[in-house]
Amino acid sequence: MKWQLLISDQFDRIERELALIFEGLTAEDLDRQPTPDCNSIGWLVWHLTRSLDRNMSELMDKEQLWISDKWHARFNRSSDPGDTGYKHTSEQVRSFVSPGSYISMGYLRAILNRIQGYIENNLNESDLDRTTLSPTLQNTASVMSRLSGEVRHAFMHIGQADYVRGLLKQRG
Repeated sequence: MKWQLLISDQFDRIERELALIFEGLTAEDLDRQPTPDCNSIGWLVWHLTRSLDRNMSELMDKEQLWISDKWHARFNRSSDPGDTGYKHTSEQVRSFVSPGSYISMGYLRAILNRIQGYIENNLNESDLDRTTLSPTLQNTASVMSRLSGEVRHAFMHIGQADYVRGLLKQRG
């Protein structure tokens, strides 16, 4: 098996898992917080996708799709490339309004398509050990570490969103 297939499969799973979480939820469900300081499903998915877009665009040395494809307008938010939800206050989370599952999943698909193209067409095995600098995260890490970190981060928030879904639907 080629290593690209293994990494690509993980990114594909992100989309499949989020589609399951969105299934049957209303717009109100996406913005509802189980408690005042708990993240909503809509905010969690937005944060996950914004982080993927920012961090992977940085790795690819490309402008974020948030800006270049004007996804920010579809989310009714500013084009600020740094606005990913990192360090958002409880008030900022409460004021977030999800554009709905269709737009959220569309943004995710656009990002994942870009990532898949990058993995398939621009990375070879020797690139995985290459050290990269992240001005945003203010650290250095290998390409492999960045890829696996993005997958880990995404699945962490998918788990949180699935847990919130269970709380909202009273399924524990």
